[in-house]
Amino acid sequence: MNLFVNRKRLLFWVLGGIIAVILVALAFHFDELVPNYIATHPNDALRSFMQKVSRFGNWPEHVALGILLGVVAWLRGSKKWVRIVLAMLIACALAGAAVRVIKIGTGRARPFVQTEEQWNGPSLSSKFHSFPSGHTAASTAFFGVLLFVTWRIGLACLPIPMLIAFSRMYVAAHYLSDVVFAAILGLLCALVVARFILQPIENRKPKI
Repeated sequence: MNLFVNRKRLLFWVLGGIIAVILVALAFHFDELVPNYIATHPNDALRSFMQKVSRFGNWPEHVALGILLGVVAWLRGSKKWVRIVLAMLIACALAGAAVRVIKIGTGRARPFVQTEEQWNGPSLSSKFHSFPSGHTAASTAFFGVLLFVTWRIGLACLPIPMLIAFSRMYVAAHYLSDVVFAAILGLLCALVVARFILQPIENRKPKI
């Protein structure tokens, strides 16, 4: 039985890895498609809306929301949801830390930066922190935990990180590959937190 479970988990990770690689590769291939479409189809009202989504879709807003949800859950006496919200905050922080390291290491120029070299190596300048999208990774990790806890609520919240990801491309802060990779990274962080932090707590048997 354990061997069957281990094989099933291995298959899950292998298939997941293959799908992730394919999605990222396709995203890099179509990187120029999104900015070209946005440039040829200007919409002032949509741009204004996307700027607001981008401005308020960063990690501090997610942390503030998490604290608010945690307080509500605590006041209602729901220990389960207090733990879930804490897991959401941990996943968000984990994704943010991972993104920061990758950003500095890769030094990818943002779409609005005029430069011949797109990848510039280690850099502390925010103009060269395009890959991956911190907004997208943080939001996907935050709400992604819900997918592994209660998938119905998770699916209902999924449009939020998707909208944030699109807004980052619309304001020329990121390429398609930046947000796709960030979304995958965010889901991975959510899965790790749900599997290795939240699930052991939920499965812990009370002492007699």
